[in-house]
Amino acid sequence: MSSASTLAAKLKGRSELGVALLLGAAGAVVIADAARIVTPYSRSDPVGPKTLPFIVGGLLLVCAVLLAINVLRGGKGEVEGGEDVDLSHPADWKTVLPLAGAFIANILLIDWAGWVISGTVLFWGSVWALGGRNYIRDGLISVAMSLLTFYGFYLGLGIALPAGLLEGIL
Repeated sequence: MSSASTLAAKLKGRSELGVALLLGAAGAVVIADAARIVTPYSRSDPVGPKTLPFIVGGLLLVCAVLLAINVLRGGKGEVEGGEDVDLSHPADWKTVLPLAGAFIANILLIDWAGWVISGTVLFWGSVWALGGRNYIRDGLISVAMSLLTFYGFYLGLGIALPAGLLEGIL
């Protein structure tokens, strides 16, 4: 018996090793990309933008190694029991189409109208598509969510979302 057939016999039924390989490759790509990030040194922010990608890449590599060890020790993935979905029912297009419309409207409006307006359309349209019928409450919550995310990105992350028509007001 050749060594190739022996290796094939040992790996038979261990397709989870492919998942471990993909996790390892993803971790290596993330770490390689993080290493190429060029940032000036900052004494006020010693952590910098490289830290999180290195942590994520490292965790992906650790998960890949742990999964490979588990599979080689005889561990097997659990067979999918299926979802609680009745495939004999047709798609609910009365929900899917308006929801897709809300996302498309957001994409088309964000540059011109700005995030607060397009986000309000996105949030309110999503709630309406999913069955919300308290229009005033849903609209007020949608405006609040848009404003919170607008200022959350700006103040919390330093990312300026487009203000659009509300430029100078926000």
